[in-house]
Amino acid sequence: MQYKSTRNNQYLVSASEAIIKGLADDGGLFVPTSFPTFNLDWNELKEFSYQEMATFVLRAFLDDFSAEQVQTCVEAAYDDKFDDPAIAPLVEVGGKHYLELFHGPTIAFKDQALSILPHLMSTANQIQDNNRDIVILTATSGDTGKAAMAGFADVPGTKIIVFYPKGGVSSIQEQQMVSQVGDNTYVIAVNGNFDRAQSKVKELFNDETLRAKLAEHDTQFSSANSMNIGRLVPQIVYYFYAYAQMVKQQAILPGDLIDFCVPTGNFGNILAAYYAKQSGVPIDKLLCASNDNRVLYDFFHGGKYDINREFELTISPSMDILISSNFERLVFHAINEDDRLLKEYMQELTDRKSYAIPEKYHANFSEFVAEFATQTETMEEIKEVYEKTGYVLDPHTAVASKAHRKASQQSLSHKPVVIISTASPYKFPEAVLRALGIETDGLSDADLLNKLNELSGVAYPEAIEGLLEAEVRHNTTIDIEDMKAKVEEIALA
Repeated sequence: MQYKSTRNNQYLVSASEAIIKGLADDGGLFVPTSFPTFNLDWNELKEFSYQEMATFVLRAFLDDFSAEQVQTCVEAAYDDKFDDPAIAPLVEVGGKHYLELFHGPTIAFKDQALSILPHLMSTANQIQDNNRDIVILTATSGDTGKAAMAGFADVPGTKIIVFYPKGGVSSIQEQQMVSQVGDNTYVIAVNGNFDRAQSKVKELFNDETLRAKLAEHDTQFSSANSMNIGRLVPQIVYYFYAYAQMVKQQAILPGDLIDFCVPTGNFGNILAAYYAKQSGVPIDKLLCASNDNRVLYDFFHGGKYDINREFELTISPSMDILISSNFERLVFHAINEDDRLLKEYMQELTDRKSYAIPEKYHANFSEFVAEFATQTETMEEIKEVYEKTGYVLDPHTAVASKAHRKASQQSLSHKPVVIISTASPYKFPEAVLRALGIETDGLSDADLLNKLNELSGVAYPEAIEGLLEAEVRHNTTIDIEDMKAKVEEIALA
């Protein structure tokens, strides 16, 4: 199985090459040249553990890895660092099913992929006989940074540099990052929003002079966010697993169609669901749930991707994104993999901050339904679900829950649904408590966490224990324009 660049469909690499590179040299993202065909016996698959499902799926997508190499990576990733043996438990709440992806070491869904990426990357280096040091370069809207550093901390032959928007993440997210241990980890706040930081990171990847300078030092860039196919492919696993668990819990019969509702920012999580559908999982609709930054909602309702709008800071910060980098992959597939046209759209996005897809391609997006939840609606959803069921949603999962409620009322989603629950409420205690009508002014982070513990009855996740007392090890803030100099300073040291 090979992977091609979205900006040159003749540029082909193996899975291991794609993982090491992160981005194609032409600035494109790697996509599969075709999707694997699985023998999906759901009566058998429903008994698979998460680890068995991961091995089953990853072997097909990463076929230049041996079966033993895949299994070794899986076993190293999905172990007791997750606080639930199911890894991704499927829970039924008020007639809906939530796939809880927050039982890993950083209590957010990024753990599902970033626990395995360092092992995939090390194995890929062996396969490719690559002896260069790797500098992981990543911008984060709150979760990727911590999860990536947790995975790569002190991994030999690597450094990881994480940029995050100062004031654009929750206090718990920030404390998780700035207290990260590991001599090879570097956390830098930037004055600006996530979109600008991510655009700068992509610019650095595509800087041929910088790439050559690193090569002189036997060093290269790679990525830990979902632009890297090695981050994206492990996310496909939990859609297979969720469907199998729906069968096991007798919520559906094998072969029944279901919907997935995904809180969406950078588009990687829902793209993984699309790839699962292309690989045979019986999915009807993929509900793309947006917050007040509703650029994706507007696209799916008109075919125009337009970032000429105010950037909103909300209580669901990991979704505060206007330039969803993974959307490039979906557009590439939808326009029949026309790389020339794709490059035109990406250039228009850079030059004019928008592009429009011709109507003849609109049917190719028909698997997707889009809804959004305002910040007020998100808070109301947290309160309503809690009052009816006692279940506490984080502000991202609440966006998805409300979006599904709205879509159902319009008959846009009418199959059994799995809502992707992307983070623990403990990651956003102030927002959750305010939604529940609790006065938070003057409360410390410790007070907020204790109050949330009282209300939810859910034990503190291990990721929170001792976090507030952890030493701050990273306290650098720079302007976006200074990111290149800082990267050179770290990478070439």
